[in-house]
Amino acid sequence: MAKTQAVAFTRNGGPEVLDYVDVDLPPPGAGEVQLKHAAIGLNFIDVYFRDGTYKAPHLPFVTGKEASGTITAVGPGVTGFAVGDRIAYASADGAYSVERNIDTKHLVKVPDGISLETAAAMMLKGMTAEYLLNRTFKVGPETVLLFHAAAGGVGLIAGQWARALGATVIGTAGSDDKVKLALEHGYDHVINYRTENFVERVKEITGGKGVDVVYDSIGRDTFPHSLDCLKPRGLFASFGQSSGGIENFTLAALAQRGSLFATRPTLFSYIATPQELKDCANALFAVVLSNKVRININQTYPLREVGRAHTDLEARKTTGTTLLIP
Repeated sequence: MAKTQAVAFTRNGGPEVLDYVDVDLPPPGAGEVQLKHAAIGLNFIDVYFRDGTYKAPHLPFVTGKEASGTITAVGPGVTGFAVGDRIAYASADGAYSVERNIDTKHLVKVPDGISLETAAAMMLKGMTAEYLLNRTFKVGPETVLLFHAAAGGVGLIAGQWARALGATVIGTAGSDDKVKLALEHGYDHVINYRTENFVERVKEITGGKGVDVVYDSIGRDTFPHSLDCLKPRGLFASFGQSSGGIENFTLAALAQRGSLFATRPTLFSYIATPQELKDCANALFAVVLSNKVRININQTYPLREVGRAHTDLEARKTTGTTLLIP
């Protein structure tokens, strides 16, 4: 049986539990293709599986949800994909590998005009921005929104996309350099949360009205202050927890602040069917090809050095998108 290399862990913990190992690579099974990765996206969900926030389905476990590559073999019964096709995905565990087999239900073809590196950099983050802005809350010219972690991978895409939709876009970031970066990517206002009270600044920017929707991937450090930024009947969209999970959440807090709404969406609920995946990906490809959203790859690491990449991500040393290169 052929061999390839992957990054796996056998126990939960810090970046030190990630091991670069040889793994078996059998021929692709029914409904599967075999592909050689060109690039792999780094995301906080990878950290959540590694540290145990999300339970791995088995051990050892190869983490990673997002990557791009070229099909090198096709299994029985596969239609619509062929050897040589350039593909990308954002919803299949096992991306931290040089080569792999994968069910075609997870795949989309990468259109001409988008490199495989760009595809790997944008699939999970870009499709997250798509569902947040177009479906969790329908953003348009009348919308005033707050997006935490504005200089992060999702934040930089969402800022540009929300600007293209005509919204007033407010962000938060943790340093002056990150504030500057976000302002260059669609944000009308960016608040340095380390030196300013973001609730007070949001009220100031909005003339005391607050925002229609808060997109919050931070979690513990921004809750419940995110709720205080909302207009009556506004929406709190909590789509991550990079600082830790939200504790002591009560429905009464929504009533007290003006009949607020709250949701905890995940990308995988929004691309649960092949058609939903196709529609989401096509919307992303279209906005990138139109040059309304540009994808910046700000850091790359060899796959062998994924532990260093995790360390930098958790220490907030990265901006925008980070790739792992097999």
